[in-house]
Formats: sequence, structure tokens, C-alpha cells
Amino acid sequence: MTSSTTPRKPSSERDQPKLVGRGLSMAFGPVEVLHAVDIDVTPGEVHAILGENGAGKSTLLKLVSGYHAPTAGEVILDGTSRRFRDPPDAEANGIVMIHQELSLVPDLSVEENVFLGHERHRFGLVDRQAQKQATRELLATLQTKVDVNRRVRQLSVSQAQMVEIAKAVSRDVRVLCMDEPTDVLTGRETEVLFDLVRRLTADGVAVLYVSHKLDEIKRIADRVTILRDGYKIGTFDVTDLTPAEMARRMVGRDLADMYPAKAALADDAAPVLELDDVSVPGHVEHVRVALRKGEILGFAGLVGAGRTELFEGVIGLRPKHGTVRKDGRPVRWSHPEDAKRAGVAYLTEDRKGKGLLLSKGLRENLTLQALERFARPFTNIRKEQSALEHSVREFDVRVARLDVHAGALSGGNQQKLVLAKLMLTTPDVVILDEPTRGIDVGTKRQIYFYIAELIAKGTSVVLISSELQELLGVAHRVVVMQDGHVKGIVEGDDMNEQTIMAYATGLRHDPTLSAARPEVLHGAA
Repeated sequence: MTSSTTPRKPSSERDQPKLVGRGLSMAFGPVEVLHAVDIDVTPGEVHAILGENGAGKSTLLKLVSGYHAPTAGEVILDGTSRRFRDPPDAEANGIVMIHQELSLVPDLSVEENVFLGHERHRFGLVDRQAQKQATRELLATLQTKVDVNRRVRQLSVSQAQMVEIAKAVSRDVRVLCMDEPTDVLTGRETEVLFDLVRRLTADGVAVLYVSHKLDEIKRIADRVTILRDGYKIGTFDVTDLTPAEMARRMVGRDLADMYPAKAALADDAAPVLELDDVSVPGHVEHVRVALRKGEILGFAGLVGAGRTELFEGVIGLRPKHGTVRKDGRPVRWSHPEDAKRAGVAYLTEDRKGKGLLLSKGLRENLTLQALERFARPFTNIRKEQSALEHSVREFDVRVARLDVHAGALSGGNQQKLVLAKLMLTTPDVVILDEPTRGIDVGTKRQIYFYIAELIAKGTSVVLISSELQELLGVAHRVVVMQDGHVKGIVEGDDMNEQTIMAYATGLRHDPTLSAARPEVLHGAA
């Protein structure tokens, strides 16, 4: 097996492209989103596709895997031009896709999802026992301990993604298309996936790999094709590009100033949101911490640390114990609507499942949480449309037309729409849960500067993130959680990856946090 840090080159006998896309274009109505793109992938190669959100990466994968028919151009497999009727037709020819959005059926079991459409039969009946055993073996290769009888809706997001991967590799795969496969995976799960990719490519499988994580591209890819606004910028050997050069080619400019300057906090900044001995049964115990006016308070921790569950409890999505204070007064929020009326807005980590109505228009999505501003007593569509036009400009939502469904936007532009929707409620406290997950480097920078603008306007921000560099670059302080407990709060010279990881992994613990009152945790002491 090759080293995890050394790109593998296709051997001489594998230099004939297995899959070629020639002049691929795609239009949705009058809007062309992909413009005459050429790409190829050879057996045993990982060919990465990079670009900002909306550059056409996912569309390109869908063209070669039968989800869309190109409006121009052709797909050539083993030297023969092919036009796949649908994804099952592409799969029958060995082209399998792992989607960025999970395509599993929530109410079916893990085993049923893995073999859906490819059931194994014995004596004319589905052989459930054989499928279960095969599923267990597939999950074992992915080091994923999941009961094959569990329904997918009962799994965590990362577990469901591993099931999606198991489903894909259960097919007779020759070309594997992977769209942001590590977006919701832990570090350990990512390493397991990379080992699987190496085994597949060693057996001659060709891989088309989309990711916004440039360090991953350097580790796993052999070549990289960069797209910008639907056009191909070029194809490069990955060893010839640094991550910074990849980012510059993606966005067409340097990104040296990734993070805005941190606004100074007033010494007497008052706490605006205080958690006093807050517990969320089964997830979080005895959290005491406070957010100050004008502060960006980061929350770090590994998967299962309880960060999301803590703030779902705070805003009324989960039952909780303890006291929450807003501007010094105890509050009891039993529903997010209560928190919204008190000036606290929450951005969910699941923008597709919980943040947007993907089958509805941009206007309906934008104004949904602030509908009382536009319906007195009837909805003022002209006023809604004006708000949409303003938000699209302010948040740089890149869309050719305003009358499309939210599901037609790229992931980054969907996230901008969610942020615009959130800010339409004019909150003074904003809780952002993984606001840049699955977003390209250029859009990340935009979101960091949006957050800085919020602070400049006097808003206070809770930032939950799994990216340590993001927390270090943006937050004033970072609260570190492990297994439902606050293990440490870092600021100043302690704001570094080593200290945060020591707390997050349990190697370090501040014993004063279990007894301290929130007033000594908001920086006044």
C-alpha cells in the first residue's frame, strides 16, 4: 500500500483513459452552468475536481454518472461514446456515484439500503441473511460498527455517510465518483476512507474526487482539474500546486487575508447570553459559560462532544435543565420561536434538512422566519421580492435568476441564503453551527467577513466549528467540550491547536470549570 502522503501515479499500463468527458456542457433552462469542459480519468488514478461553490463540480460528476444528460458534449467509456439513460444504466457499466447529499432511504434498514435495487435472491426470494452478512463485511472494511438492522434515520450523519460509501463499493465499480465524501466524517473515518480509496485504485478503479478540503486533495489525488464559474481553468499534476495556488486558481485572486482583524472587546463588555449549570439529558452536563456583547465565542470538540446538543437545548429544540439568561434576565424558551422573539437566532448545521425548504423558491425561504414583517394581514409579495433582491446583493448569493428553487443553488449559495434568512429576524445574538461546512475557500472567507460585520454592528456570535483554524482565526475565546462537559476555555496565548486538542481529547482539564459561576467565565475576572 502506498504512503498516505505520497500521490500515486498511474502505472504505464494504466495510462489509457477509462472515462473521458469531451466538451461537456449543461444548461438548466436558459442558464448554462457548465461550458465545454474536458476531463478524463485513468485506471488506478484519483482525479480531483476543485472549484468554488457553483463552479459546476457536482454537475460534472452527475453528467458522467447518468444523473443528467449533457446539453452538449459526450461521455466516452473505454473508447466508446455512451449516453446513459439514468444512474442505474451508468452503474451497470461500472460508474457509481457517492453524493454530497445522502441518497439513502431513511425508513429502510442499513442492509436494505446497501442492496436497494441490487437485491440478492435465493429460490426467487430476497436472501436477507446473505445481504446482512455482506453488509456486515462491507462495514467492517470501513471500520464502522453499525447494526445492519437499524433504520438509516436512527444513524448519525457520519454513520449514514459510511453506509452510503459501503453501498457504492458493494457494486461492481470501475469508476467511482465521490462528491465531498469526507464532509461529515470524523478524522478517523476520513483515514479509513482514504485507505479504502488506495485499495480500490490499487485494483485499477478510477476515482473522480470532489472536495473543498485542499489538504485532502494534496494527500489523496494524482491530478486536479480546476473549474471556475462553469469553465475549466486547467488540469494539473497535484505535486505542481500548493494549497494556496489551488485556492488562487479557484477564485481568481489571492486569499492572503483569509480572516478579518478581530474587533477589540471592551473591558466592561456585559454578558448577553449566560448558561448557568445547563444540562441536556443524555448529551451535556453542567455547562457554565457566558457570551459577552460584541464577542465571537467559539465552541470546539470532537464528534459527540455535545456542542450542537447544548445549543439545541438552549433555544428550545431539546429538553434542558439549568438556567439560561438573556441580558441578565432568566428566560424559558420551549421553542426556537421564543428565542427568536428574544433576539437569538440559530443557524443549524444541517442546512439542507433543517435550514431550507429545497423545493420552495428563494423568496419563500428568505422570509419564512420573518413572515410577520411581510404579512399584515396578507403577504406582500412585492415587499418580499424587494427583500430578496437586497439580500442577494448583500450576501452575494450567486444565482442567474431569482425565480428558482433553493435546491437549485450550490451548497455555498444555499448557506448564504440561510444566513440572509437568519439576519432578516434582526437578532442581537447569533448561534452559528458549522457555518462553513461543505463550502469552498472563497465562500468561507466571505462568511468570516460577514461575521466580522455582525460584530461591528454590536451583534454577539457563538461559533460552533470542527475546524480549529477557523476558530483560531475568528473567535475571541474558544470553549472546548468533551463527552458533554466543558474541559477548558482558551484565550490569549493559549489559543493554539495543541492546547485545544489537549482539552478536546481529555488530556487536559480545567478543574475550576465544574464549580465556577458564569460571571468568572465571561472574562471579568
